[in-house]
Amino acid sequence: MEIKTTTDILKEAILLEQRGKAFYSSVASQTASDAVKQIFSLIASEEEEHIRFLSEQYTHYRKNNTFLEVAAPAGGAPDEVARKVLSDEMKKQISAAGFEAAAISAAMDFEAKAVELYSSRAASASDQNEKALYGMLAEWERGHHQWLARIDKELREEVWFDNNFWPF
Repeated sequence: MEIKTTTDILKEAILLEQRGKAFYSSVASQTASDAVKQIFSLIASEEEEHIRFLSEQYTHYRKNNTFLEVAAPAGGAPDEVARKVLSDEMKKQISAAGFEAAAISAAMDFEAKAVELYSSRAASASDQNEKALYGMLAEWERGHHQWLARIDKELREEVWFDNNFWPF
């Protein structure tokens, strides 16, 4: 079994965030839906913040062999933004079997993987700042997953309704 060092895990986390940002930015630039563009642009900008945050931690850890203290993230409630974007208009703009819906499904898998990585690292960390770092990242990614899952559920239910898949 391969033992990963703390710096290996930080590098892996930075790469995961860079891939997420690239994916979300790509979807935002390719979609015809303004609402989908807005939600994926928002998540891409948050992934950029995660990259910055992790890079600072990596640099500090390499120099000092300790983690920086983690402060609570600033800003408004991202879920509030998601609720505004997750509207009937957005659902009208997205075909449940189209590119945007497929991107939402792929993004859910991506976010679940990030939550798993960060949660497991938070659970195994002995350093309180490291534990806080990964715990906060897990919560951020969990929030992304919840937005996407809510969109996916509503799109799926709309298709079921349109096709009379409901048992009642």
